[in-house]
Amino acid sequence: MPYFGSEEMVKELKRALSNPNVQADRLRYKNYITKVIRYMTQGLDVSALFMDMVKASATVDIAQKKLVYLYMCTYASDKPDLALLAINTLRKDCADPNPMVRGLALRNMCNFRMPGMTEYIEQPIVAGLRDKASYVRRVAVLGCAKMHSLQPNTDIDGTIVNELYALLRDPDPVVVVNCLRALEEILKDEGGVVINKPIAHHLLNRMKDLDSWAQSEVLTFLLRYRPRSDDELFDILSLLDSFLQSAHAHVAVATLRLFLQLASAHPAVQADALLCTSAPLLATCGAASRELRFAGLCHVQQVMRSQPGLFGTHYKRFFCGYSEPTYIKFRKMEILVELVNDENVALVLEELRSYCTDVSPELAQAAIAAIGRIAQTYSEKCLDILTGLLALKQDHITSAVIQMFRDLVWFCPQSTAAVCQTVEACVDSPQDSEQALLWLLGEHGDQISSAPYVMEGYIDGLKTELSSAVKMELLTASVKMFLCRPAETQDMLGRLLHYCIEEESDVCVRDRALLCYRLLQRGVEETRKVVTGPKSDPSMSVLTGRQEEPISQWASTFNTLGPLSGCDLCPQTAVISAADQPSSSAEKELLPESTDVTLSSPDDTEEEISLSLGPPLSHETFEKMWLDLEILQRQTMGFPRPRTALDTLQAALQLVKIQTLAFTPGATVPWKAYIYTRSTGTLILAELLQGDQHAPGIDESLVVSVKQQPVNQHAIRGFVSILKGVLQTLNVDSS
Repeated sequence: MPYFGSEEMVKELKRALSNPNVQADRLRYKNYITKVIRYMTQGLDVSALFMDMVKASATVDIAQKKLVYLYMCTYASDKPDLALLAINTLRKDCADPNPMVRGLALRNMCNFRMPGMTEYIEQPIVAGLRDKASYVRRVAVLGCAKMHSLQPNTDIDGTIVNELYALLRDPDPVVVVNCLRALEEILKDEGGVVINKPIAHHLLNRMKDLDSWAQSEVLTFLLRYRPRSDDELFDILSLLDSFLQSAHAHVAVATLRLFLQLASAHPAVQADALLCTSAPLLATCGAASRELRFAGLCHVQQVMRSQPGLFGTHYKRFFCGYSEPTYIKFRKMEILVELVNDENVALVLEELRSYCTDVSPELAQAAIAAIGRIAQTYSEKCLDILTGLLALKQDHITSAVIQMFRDLVWFCPQSTAAVCQTVEACVDSPQDSEQALLWLLGEHGDQISSAPYVMEGYIDGLKTELSSAVKMELLTASVKMFLCRPAETQDMLGRLLHYCIEEESDVCVRDRALLCYRLLQRGVEETRKVVTGPKSDPSMSVLTGRQEEPISQWASTFNTLGPLSGCDLCPQTAVISAADQPSSSAEKELLPESTDVTLSSPDDTEEEISLSLGPPLSHETFEKMWLDLEILQRQTMGFPRPRTALDTLQAALQLVKIQTLAFTPGATVPWKAYIYTRSTGTLILAELLQGDQHAPGIDESLVVSVKQQPVNQHAIRGFVSILKGVLQTLNVDSS
């Protein structure tokens, strides 16, 4: 919106700029030009002064030229007829003896966003590429990319591309980097700039001449080059070795990514590179910028997936600061949980305990959840802390503690007695933890003396309960309580079933009540088999952590936005908690004693087969590939599908690097499951099928399809063998 009185102000400026007396006084004339630019930046329309400003460009004062060029670039699109005068003025300045003037004129002429500009700027750009002054060459190289952006659909000028490739050997390092940027923009539809051996070695030798940002950019381009031999590889790594300890974090991280990619076949070299770069990563985690600090923490988490002990001695660097934002504190607590060991567990727990009383309920609950995860390994130390937190009588803390008790009882059955003793004092549970408390009362009601009376209070208040999930949990817990303490529970269980069947409006709750009622009609023993299931075995070890991943599995997303968004997390790192599966049937032995996914062939002459997950497949991609490929092998397993829960089967397959795409419900006939994995460059798709119409007398058939040609039969045999071992183990456990 124009200012009031703007027309009079523009007329006054026009009179002043055209006044010969003002033009004769250079300082006064420059002040009026400065005033025009000031009004322009404030939003005042001063386009009527275009002709006077073009005339003002005829000066030897570089500062005045900069102001006039800025004005012309701003209003050239509004005055296309008069812009031709400005273009002629700029073309004339492109031949000025002063290289600064030549560069300024060329840069501003390339900034004109007008149709038909290519024919005016092409000749000055080509001349600028061969200019003796490095500043003019820098501007001309970037001008090539700007010229291409004006007409992106036209054919690429091969002469310009060849000139840019030749300028990669320019003595000025900025020109070299600008050439890479320009070629990447011009050739983006063809895959970008090509990095061959001579170019790669030249860039590596010029690295020390570049500034830090140019170094990180060159390192990104070098990711496209693959050495042809191990000798060449180690020569390149030797040249890059000094940059792993760069004072600039972005250079060190970019170098590390290149190291990890080039040395993908040498895990020991990758591990040494991670060790060398640990100091810059830690420095980034303590940077003044919050954004940089968060990025450093995310990359530390990524490195810890393969080297969990790399930052173990520096655990105090991940203690939360009082003024840090919540999202950084969350990341630091996640890292602290991974760094806990016998030596630092006491200090880490004390630090997390202090976070539990934070003014932010979300942060306090996250700290309690972190203590709960540590409790799966150090249950006694954590139980004391969690029990002490209940004395604070704060709803959000009590709710989180009860949920952690529920998980801890499931993962560590040896702590059941202590938890049950503590739960007796939590009869007034907050609303958020009602499901967890009911699960504990139902599962271990025989060890909690007041359990039936607490549950009766929930049943009496059922009409005012709004949550369907709580009602269904109450039904299951009441049936479990009846099985262990029938005399105290019989009456209230009858009232509960009557209300849920006759008066409840929620279909899911009514169906659950009917299921419980019909189970009880079949007898107590039949009900016990369905509802209770096997108990956790305290002698069995629990998978509380995650296995070390190969570095190559996440190296491609290192130093990208992947670690920040969390999209690079692999599905096999997920931990199944009792919060997701409170029923005791969820914990089965998922695998045989060894969870190794490398299979050795009986024939010593054959190589080992190794499975990996890689990036996930979409349903559409899987379906298209499944329809296009032919069935290469069909094999009968000789046993029916495991009668375990579907999520248990899925978790078991993920642990051996086999990803599940889809299942049919457990009671459906025919039953199908679609799975896939990767092995030595091939993508293996498989279908598990059980049903009478497939073939008489066959319980289950596995169909394996391989994507890559030629077919790797050894990979197929190894995959089938691994899959058969997992399914057979699950079958034995479920029986």
